[in-house]
Amino acid sequence: MQVRFWGTRGSIAKPGPSTIRYGGNTSCVEVRSAGGTLVVLDCGTGALALGADLMRRGTPVRGHLLISHTHWDHIQGLPFFAPLFVPGNEWDVFAPHGFLQSVREMLAGQMQHTYFPVDLAQLGATIRYHDLTEGAFRAGDIEITSRYLNHPALTLGYRLEADDVAIAYCCDHEPHSRTLAYGSSEIGDQDHEHVAFVSGVDLLIHDAQYRAAEYEAKLGWGHSTLESVATIARLAGVRAVAFTHHDPSRDDDTIDREVAALATDGSLKIFAAAEGQVVDIVPGPDHTSHHQTGAPAAEIAAPPRLAEQTVLLGVADSELYNEFWRALHADGIRVRHAISKAAAIEAARLESPSLIILERYLPGDGLAACRELRGLHDPALAGVPIIITAAQEEIGPGAAAGVTDWLLKPFSEIYARTRMRAWLMRMTCHWAQPPIPADEAQRLTALRNLSILDTPPEDRFDRLTRIASATFEVPIAMVTLVDESRQWFKSACGLEVRETERDISFCAHAILERDVMVVPDALLDERFADHPAVINDPRIRFYAGCPLVLDDGAAIGTLCLVDTRPRDLGPEKIRLLEDLAALVLQELQRPPGAEDGGAP
Repeated sequence: MQVRFWGTRGSIAKPGPSTIRYGGNTSCVEVRSAGGTLVVLDCGTGALALGADLMRRGTPVRGHLLISHTHWDHIQGLPFFAPLFVPGNEWDVFAPHGFLQSVREMLAGQMQHTYFPVDLAQLGATIRYHDLTEGAFRAGDIEITSRYLNHPALTLGYRLEADDVAIAYCCDHEPHSRTLAYGSSEIGDQDHEHVAFVSGVDLLIHDAQYRAAEYEAKLGWGHSTLESVATIARLAGVRAVAFTHHDPSRDDDTIDREVAALATDGSLKIFAAAEGQVVDIVPGPDHTSHHQTGAPAAEIAAPPRLAEQTVLLGVADSELYNEFWRALHADGIRVRHAISKAAAIEAARLESPSLIILERYLPGDGLAACRELRGLHDPALAGVPIIITAAQEEIGPGAAAGVTDWLLKPFSEIYARTRMRAWLMRMTCHWAQPPIPADEAQRLTALRNLSILDTPPEDRFDRLTRIASATFEVPIAMVTLVDESRQWFKSACGLEVRETERDISFCAHAILERDVMVVPDALLDERFADHPAVINDPRIRFYAGCPLVLDDGAAIGTLCLVDTRPRDLGPEKIRLLEDLAALVLQELQRPPGAEDGGAP
């Protein structure tokens, strides 16, 4: 894979004698796979020179333009990008779906006649616009994963994988934890998610606009410090990091000094991206597969169902409440208000909100409210993000209480609005919850009569799941039992948890049938594409579950297989899974402790 930088400046173009070496044009990066797929990352003023270079080749251009967000320094090159004007060229344009506007509408805004003499409709190339959320899609032979960044506009970072290498592009992003901005490695969950997103890439291209000493005056502006990016890169185990989005106040000599100051230990290759620089990326000597699986489809065909969502504000401070209310009301989102811990918990149970925001020192304690909400194990609240707003992040107590994210004061209304938008966009995805079988009462009675729920692990079952994992070459194999509220694992090879809620159980779907249920690719199955176990760990792509049906016809659970790669099972493999399930049934119907050593 080859990377070429056409624009590396942030915020505003800064041409002149002091920026000759690193360049004055704003963000634009060209990426090409070995198979010839062209991807352009952002369309700042650097796109003018890239467009001219593509036109000089004299052949039709087929390309993919990935826009991180629609702030001007990332889209001002679009009206001057010559390949868009030429009939016969084809472009797919991807960008974050706006809360109230589509990608096409947002890009058309800067080309209205008030600002530019040519409107978007006059572009001659064939252009397809794609509205994105977090997830995965393909551009030619390049697999791309998108993830929301922390910026005062809906912004996506992109991870590109092809030719056995991977790169990540993250512009613009502010650390979630303020301690990380100063270079500390003590980080919270959302920063860990960012580290996981860029983990192991061969090249990390990351916004690094400020130094730590400047950060206090830049809170909420949505940019990283050089120190935080170096920390992220080391934690993520990347091979090399390219600082980009250079502040317009930085001259070439200053950038040289700053990079040298951070590259002293030699454990990480660090450089500042320079306009015109070409980087050829090949697999390293210790190469392992980079492929990240499990993300849902990123492209959305229709606007999210925003009007159907409710945000619960557990906020006692009236001024703070008014800020949140104005931001949510502007987007047409319903708001429910609570001014104490008890009121917030009651409102959450009644309203089933899509997002919960709690003031840290809400009367009764916001952290205690979060802990209590997580302890309800209410299916309607499963996966609902709970955000704590406070003056400082409490990483350990927050993790213990189940806090999803922290919104740290002081923050601007537009910053809070964007953070809430990102979480609501994540929550617009839905999946099919399993229906209740017609014989539910009989089924539960038969399960309880086995007296096996919540019993200690037994090797007679663990042997069978180990055999299943090895035979079918899958990382996870389980014996699951489905009761009225959960799926409980009698044995789980490759998985540490012992149970999950029934409403998010694949196996609760499998027990509805008597044949093996096979899901070759969960991302292509409307029942599971947005499922929490598909989007998050263990990132299920393949599932096969053979119902465990007792002699009286009651399906009490499954022997199931899980993989993080899409695959299928042929008829012979299905028969083999059924044979193993029959052995599991024999063990289930033997009295506890009756193992005679004859099990396989």
